[in-house]
Amino acid sequence: MLKDITLGQYYPGNSIIHRLDPRVKLMGTMVFIVSLFAFGSVSAYLLATLAIAVVVTTSKIPLKYILKGLKPVFVLMLITVLFNLFLTPGRTVWKFWKLSITAEGIRFAIHMAVRLTYLIIGSSILTFTTTPNSLTDGLETGLGFLNVFHVPVHEIAMMMSIALRFIPILMDETDKIMRAQEARGADFHSGGLIRRVKAMVPLLVPLFVSAFRRANDLALAMESRGYHGGAGRTKMKPLVYRRRDVAAYIAMAVYLILMILLKFFVKIPVNIL
Repeated sequence: MLKDITLGQYYPGNSIIHRLDPRVKLMGTMVFIVSLFAFGSVSAYLLATLAIAVVVTTSKIPLKYILKGLKPVFVLMLITVLFNLFLTPGRTVWKFWKLSITAEGIRFAIHMAVRLTYLIIGSSILTFTTTPNSLTDGLETGLGFLNVFHVPVHEIAMMMSIALRFIPILMDETDKIMRAQEARGADFHSGGLIRRVKAMVPLLVPLFVSAFRRANDLALAMESRGYHGGAGRTKMKPLVYRRRDVAAYIAMAVYLILMILLKFFVKIPVNIL
């Protein structure tokens, strides 16, 4: 299961998506996520599916590798779907004891499942095609206007970058601790869900100790190299927009326009029940 966590990992490549400016990819991810929740029609989901299929194909990242990132959050998605399925009021379709499934609940559950799936895939593509350093530069430059309001943009971008960088490191550390404890007789795979969760508790103490040790080493390394925040810092590779970035912004605008047109002018009737 730990090997299935792909969020925060960078997939090396030389595709057009990899070469895009990080600010473009950040904006594209935000536009895509907002469109999923703002335009909740069948036609909008079809357009979102087409858009994400084009991006995945262009990025040249294996689809199997992208879908692998959905496994760790499957339980969370299942709980969300079940809550929408059983707790949404409306016309009852099926009832057992005090539990009832409504037509509105089925629709909300389907909407939520599609949104969460596409949200995870869209966010994963951003981290797969953008190095942590580029992501930090993109966040800092793209949100630079917030410095006028005394928002510590550089520090926020740095913290997000470090958090993303540490996700795969902590997963590897957890895997090593699990293997070491299994060699000493621990069992993490047999029994029911509750028993396996209890078996994971002994991992927390060594994992937290390792995480704090790494954080302390990182802080000492940054201080020894003279890091004092973003004030007055220059960049070795400043971000510059190119033609492909302008084309990507145009594609985003076309995507939004099509979403608005589908929302208000195109209705696809769906009679599930």
